[in-house]
Amino acid sequence: MTTEHRRVRLLASVTCEVEARLAATHGADIVDCKNPAEGALGALAHATVRAIRAALPASVPVSATIGDLAPEPEPVLEAARAMAATGADIVKIGFFPGGDARATIHHLGGHLAPSTPLVAVLMADTGRALDLALVSALGEAGFAGVMLDTAVKDGRTLLDHRGRDELAAFLEAAAVAGLMAGLAGSLKLAQIPTLLALEPDVLGFRGALCRDADRARALDADALIAVRRAIPRVGHVGATGVELETTP
Repeated sequence: MTTEHRRVRLLASVTCEVEARLAATHGADIVDCKNPAEGALGALAHATVRAIRAALPASVPVSATIGDLAPEPEPVLEAARAMAATGADIVKIGFFPGGDARATIHHLGGHLAPSTPLVAVLMADTGRALDLALVSALGEAGFAGVMLDTAVKDGRTLLDHRGRDELAAFLEAAAVAGLMAGLAGSLKLAQIPTLLALEPDVLGFRGALCRDADRARALDADALIAVRRAIPRVGHVGATGVELETTP
């Protein structure tokens, strides 16, 4: 008798076409365009995102972050539209402290979510309780997914900021809202078994995939292979990251 677990996809953040090809070659389910030098969700140049999308097979979804912007409706919509125009399959939008998160969610829901898969990224290191009402609002606005990440990259990980019960509640809220749910935030190879037990849809990595586990350095093939081996690979995904099929 075997126990079936939720299919967990590996998201690998990359900074250039070379890294994107490496990530796809070594089994990343989603290739995520991000510029670590510009912050937690720093945006790459639009031309770089276009090149990454063009370099990879259509079967490999490409996501892209829009930068560390305050959640203000019109500036975020403008940045998200511009990133969507690169051909990225998924646009990731960080919801940092400040601004008006609910107004921004509503604005994106009315103007972009119907045509572009949007994934909200909530910050786990705010020192406050997770606002699960925001997760419900994202579902109502037509977002495709929601992730937890950390805004400050200081060596601490998601699991240093949030306990298993909090993470489980977040994942449950996302499921109820009909959203893909992901976990990220300086995650380490050794934490993967704990994270898999929570059964998220996606686990996102940057530092753990890099030389010397330094997110500012280049991706490393051996590190990619180690993380890929730690996350069971079943089935494959389509352009929006939705599972298409599974194997026995």
